[in-house]
Amino acid sequence: METKKVNEAVKNNPEKFPAGYFITLELDELDSSRSKISTLNESGRGHNIKYLPKAFTEKGLYMLATILKSPNATQTTIAIVETFAKLREFSDIITSIPNVRDEAAQESLMIRGSEIFSEIIDETIMEIVGNETSFELNMGAVKMKHTIKREKRKV
Repeated sequence: METKKVNEAVKNNPEKFPAGYFITLELDELDSSRSKISTLNESGRGHNIKYLPKAFTEKGLYMLATILKSPNATQTTIAIVETFAKLREFSDIITSIPNVRDEAAQESLMIRGSEIFSEIIDETIMEIVGNETSFELNMGAVKMKHTIKREKRKV
């Protein structure tokens, strides 16, 4: 993705990049970063600098992925949406557990919550090898523990 297209996307969508989504590098920061890249002229003195570059935070990168049209940006956006939906479902399950009186139903909710949480972690880390994860919820009168063991996937 060309820098020009990224800058245009930010300029054309200022409402999507509030404070904390990116910072604009100062000239001394630009000089410092250029001096660390051997292919660039130190301090950029051989280049005209029309605009100072931006450095995006994690939130800014996610937002950028929602407005850019590359295949990578699209995949990132889909992953973010899927993870958000799973977190919402996980939150709904966790808040409903104390209101369920039937122990079997509580256990079922706990298992489903553990599976969702495990899916989120699994997708984030990409692969869990021989790892055992325990989830323990302690909500006053209700205390539950569920363990999930994952093995290395066969390719």
